Amino acid sequence: MLILGIETSCDDTAAALLEVKNGRFKLLKHLTASQVKLHGKYQGVVPEVAARAHLETIIPVLTEVLKSPPLRGGARGGARWKKPDTIAVTAGPGLITSLLIGVETAKALSFAWNVPLIKTNHIEGHIYSPLLSSVGARHALPLQIKFPAIALIVSGGHTELILIKNHGQYKLLGRTRDDAAGECFDKAGKMLGLPFPGGPEISKRGAKGNPLAYDLPRPMLHEGFEFSFSGMKNAIRLLIEELKNNVILEGGRRPTDRIHLQNTGSYRSAIAPLQDDTNDLCASIEHAIVDVLVQKSLKAVAKHKPKTFILAGGVAANQKLRQSLAAALPKTTRFLLPEPEFCMDNAAMIAVAGYFQAKKKKFVKYDKLKADANWELV
Repeated sequence: MLILGIETSCDDTAAALLEVKNGRFKLLKHLTASQVKLHGKYQGVVPEVAARAHLETIIPVLTEVLKSPPLRGGARGGARWKKPDTIAVTAGPGLITSLLIGVETAKALSFAWNVPLIKTNHIEGHIYSPLLSSVGARHALPLQIKFPAIALIVSGGHTELILIKNHGQYKLLGRTRDDAAGECFDKAGKMLGLPFPGGPEISKRGAKGNPLAYDLPRPMLHEGFEFSFSGMKNAIRLLIEELKNNVILEGGRRPTDRIHLQNTGSYRSAIAPLQDDTNDLCASIEHAIVDVLVQKSLKAVAKHKPKTFILAGGVAANQKLRQSLAAALPKTTRFLLPEPEFCMDNAAMIAVAGYFQAKKKKFVKYDKLKADANWELV
């Protein structure tokens, strides 16, 4: 089976060509056109700007991926192009203006080539992304998920724990009630004046800082499997404001004395100009976010005892999170996580998720497919 994957749920325009033989994957080619530089000046993704960029790049990206596909013999012994057997496209969730570009393009190709479509959920794509390792990008890769499994999907728009009983059988354990972990990373980076996206920059600077310098709150840490990061984000804001204002100590104490930073629940042994504390701040922010994600994951594992634990989504590229989970998970639980290049939105994961839909013959006609910005996997 030859599957063309298309992904345009947010600000990355991506296409991939996946070949499946005897239950093994071979990623023939994949390409992603990033819009990070385009949105950097806004410190966040602007939906209409993203959609216009998708419109400009979708055909060049597809052309590049498809220009060297597998060849087969023609009627006169020459080689000719082999069209995909199916097209898997992200139909949701995501930004509706972005989703429409990918969906409408897939519908047009389905009509022109007379091949079936697969309506693919973006979150399900992330769940299957660990099956695309750097080895799998070059060679056939056997399927590896053993059920039951638990997936922690963590990105700029999603933070949720999902119990997976089998392929396509999901149960939501808990999700964020407000902001996602990636959103907390990015907004903290913005408040610190770091380049967009803030998550990678915080991780980079945090590697040089002290993660125990500031004791930030861990919202809902002991309340089931749901998350909340809005309170942590506000605590970070208050802490940064305190440091920027160089708090004047009462009672004539010296700035080097240990004091309590009001309204934040945080402590700091010295009040220095913010630029001198950026590394410690980044390390403390990363430590707090990762701590919440790891503790919630361990609680879910302890209760449901999965054979496999999957970490996926953009924040899955965070090295501290990857290392912390690897060290904390039980040895009896298989830990699957994608290579960094497949943590971010990509079309290869959409093609893999599409394969499992195709096995069940869950195809949709081009005139029936619609983008759904709020499509929930569970």
